Amino acid sequence: MDPHLLRTYVTVARLASFSEAARTLGYTQSAVSQHIAALEQDLGAPLLTRRPVAPTAAGDRLLEHAGPLLLRLEAARADVVRMAAAPDQGLTLATSATALTAAALAALPSAGVTLRVLARDEVPAAVAAGTADVGLVDGLAAPSDPLRLPDVAPLTTYGVGEEQVGVLLPAGHPLARRTGLRLGDLADARWIDAPDTGLPLPQLRAANGGHGFRPALRYDGTDVRVLAALAAAGHGLTLLPRSATAHLPGVVAVPITAPRVVHRVELVHAGTPTGAARALVAALSPRA
Repeated sequence: MDPHLLRTYVTVARLASFSEAARTLGYTQSAVSQHIAALEQDLGAPLLTRRPVAPTAAGDRLLEHAGPLLLRLEAARADVVRMAAAPDQGLTLATSATALTAAALAALPSAGVTLRVLARDEVPAAVAAGTADVGLVDGLAAPSDPLRLPDVAPLTTYGVGEEQVGVLLPAGHPLARRTGLRLGDLADARWIDAPDTGLPLPQLRAANGGHGFRPALRYDGTDVRVLAALAAAGHGLTLLPRSATAHLPGVVAVPITAPRVVHRVELVHAGTPTGAARALVAALSPRA
């Protein structure tokens, strides 16, 4: 498939409008219509209804493939440009909210750093597409087990840190005085779904045999203090690395004692890093 046609289709489907897609892409509306018609002819199936503009069943299936395909093309371009370009003296680091470890902070250059806090799944994508030189991503795992990261491009990953996790409870909660808790005993509690700040509920569910941990509230931000305020107000529980729970007002972090799980941080990069990125990778890699 022609990636230009595919990109046009994704834009029309996202905006539900041929005219809006034309303005966004800088094409005429007739050019957008021709792109869609050419793609439909190539695939032998209608992809969009016209009134209203919406994907057909075949169009929905194509959308499932389109995102990873277009991202992989961006990753390929970024990889080639990265190899051909002169070393950049600056450093762009993409990180999830609770992945920026003390060791990473200490290893950052004294100048020329751009720090981007992203959703967890967006960190590998940013590195693959070349909008970040290095990424730090975190999640829940068994000790020494790697994280399951999205397959967006050939990326190199290193485990750069593991620590104990704790469940955040309001200070007056009946369980707040416990020295440890079993994760399975909390499966039916009220939970905050904070996929980009707290450890994601699907990972908790997987660690508990695939059940429980239904969300009572969703938080789409990346501010740990806002998440702690929601927990302190009784809106639900959340799981955080112990280092992130220090000095949070109104809450107590009780360690999870079973199953044996840890908060794991992995460093992600593409190709062979150069300049400041190379120095950061060298400082944080296990060989260091």
